[in-house]
Amino acid sequence: MIFKVVVTPDTEIGGFTVSCPALPGCHSEGETIEEALENARDAMSGCVEVLNRIA
Repeated sequence: MIFKVVVTPDTEIGGFTVSCPALPGCHSEGETIEEALENARDAMSGCVEVLNRIA
């Protein structure tokens, strides 16, 4: 599946946060954009897995 994500720089502590609007509550972060996106992939995978279990 392909999901759009929103990447936002964290100006207070550094790094980046990532959210996935299609999966409410699915957020992640990382020190670099690459790390944040990789962490977001893991988070989105977990969210989809949980949603599939309750569907």
